[in-house]
Amino acid sequence: MTRTAQRPLLFLDVDGPLIPFGATSRPHPTYETGPGTPGTGANPLLPRVNPQHGPRLAALPCELVRATTWMEDANAWIAPRIGLPPLPVVHWPEPSDADGADGQEEQDERDGLHWKTRALVARAAGRPFVWVDDEITDTDRAWVAVHHPGPALLHRVDPRRGLADRDYTAVGAWLRGVAGEA
Repeated sequence: MTRTAQRPLLFLDVDGPLIPFGATSRPHPTYETGPGTPGTGANPLLPRVNPQHGPRLAALPCELVRATTWMEDANAWIAPRIGLPPLPVVHWPEPSDADGADGQEEQDERDGLHWKTRALVARAAGRPFVWVDDEITDTDRAWVAVHHPGPALLHRVDPRRGLADRDYTAVGAWLRGVAGEA
């Protein structure tokens, strides 16, 4: 398959998009799972994962990739809750000795660039991508616009509510537009 024929990537964070958190005027909804569901009891926030995310994510015209500090635990504990198979996981680079006072990581932090941004652009390698996260800023959008040769949508989710209908509508429309679908 050629690069142009590849489906866009969707880099998906867990905390915020799939697990809502933060102060709200009412309690976060919770969802029951069977007693054999992996991760039951391992994290008190796991019951907040809406099982409807799985079918909605699977229906998007893209390749799903986990972009979370949960790493492989997202495949072990989140995927079974939402009915998705194990997904590829972005493995974050370890800070090097050069990431001290004059290193790139510290410079990015001073400039307001999210620590995931460079790694996701490198992983996309020019492919169109969507990044769904609750910590995306205009600084990340501007950096990606300059450093990524393909189309990219950096979609910020409200962490208090997680992925919602309007998020799926916006992401789905963008993905269909990139793919040339009506």
